[in-house]
Amino acid sequence: MKYIILVGDGMGDLPLSSLDSRTPLEAANTPTMDNLCRQGELFRLQTIPPGMPPGSDIANLSLLGYEPQDFYTGRAPLEAVSMGIELAEGETAYRCNLVNLEKNGPDSLIMVDFSAGHISTAESTIIVNELQRQLGSDLFRFYPGISYRHLMISKNSLANLVTVPPHDYTGRNVALYWERYLQYPELQNMLETAWKLLENHPVNKKRLQNGELTANSIWLWGEGKAPVMPTIEEQFGLQGSLISAVDLLKGIGIYGGLDIIKVEGATGYLDTNYGGKAAAALAALEHQDFVFVHVEAPDEAGHQGSLPDKIRAIEDFDSKIVKPIFAGLQTMENNTDFRLVVCMDHLTPISTRTHSDQPVPVLLYDSRQQGVQSGLSYSEKSAEKTDVLLASGRNFFNKLLQRDGETP
Repeated sequence: MKYIILVGDGMGDLPLSSLDSRTPLEAANTPTMDNLCRQGELFRLQTIPPGMPPGSDIANLSLLGYEPQDFYTGRAPLEAVSMGIELAEGETAYRCNLVNLEKNGPDSLIMVDFSAGHISTAESTIIVNELQRQLGSDLFRFYPGISYRHLMISKNSLANLVTVPPHDYTGRNVALYWERYLQYPELQNMLETAWKLLENHPVNKKRLQNGELTANSIWLWGEGKAPVMPTIEEQFGLQGSLISAVDLLKGIGIYGGLDIIKVEGATGYLDTNYGGKAAAALAALEHQDFVFVHVEAPDEAGHQGSLPDKIRAIEDFDSKIVKPIFAGLQTMENNTDFRLVVCMDHLTPISTRTHSDQPVPVLLYDSRQQGVQSGLSYSEKSAEKTDVLLASGRNFFNKLLQRDGETP
């Protein structure tokens, strides 16, 4: 038996008046997902435990069978392990976004863009390496990642510093949250120096000339220390691979004991290498029994508040990930049986531009079961018609593997 989980990050949404009260998922052309759903099982899953923030870190831990409340220490340490960074005892990792901020006075600091206009990896690597050269010290170290997503490691505890995700505050005044950083003299000096350095950096000057947003500041968030957690094999006896362009997901996979497959051209955005991801997934299943494929693009479009991009991202996920992987599974040698999940980690509504903690729709297709089962298309509204709501990631994984303990 092969097990496959395909995740369209943030694919879910709320009904929009511009779509006649449909969601982008309902409005998008998704024939493969709809067909699989009609022939499979549709249910809802609570990926965000009560009281925990609705982040992709927590939600994807749930999709891999973990109980986040037992193991989660923060987002940044998951990204750190993906980048080969070992946290020493007492060190704290911070996600370090390259952002575009606009100062409009002493009490006004607008988060223009949490991604600095989706700055390219080539450009951002130059910038972050310069930050390390100029500002790296015994207290702070900077590590380049992908696009706008980078890391800072602090030897200081910065006790009581509470940060916020920049993508939750697009177009909003973040002066209050910036002031929190400035309460720490060493952090204030570093951030103010970084701002001056970035304002005059050649990469930003060129972006400005090209009419692009500049990366004029950094934003620290997602802090945490290294977690201690069991592997997926230790929990469920399953070995496999994970495919994603995002360091966060790769980090979860590493802690989960999965093989991390690097796909050339995987960007975490609309221009990602869909074909490469699908091909890599099918290749992995030739010698493994489990693969987890993550696509970031729908979530990015939701954070940007772009309806056309979100619909495009959903349609690309259906046609370039779900369709070819399903076709490949049907032609595997020896007519291998498989159980295929198509889902999202959380909703990222266009109207709010941030994550939601409500249950997500999950379709489960079993190659051994023929004919119409749910008879429903894949959407948030269809899932609400079902009577199955799983309360945790562990229940979901037990259901996927058809084990006892899959109680709602």
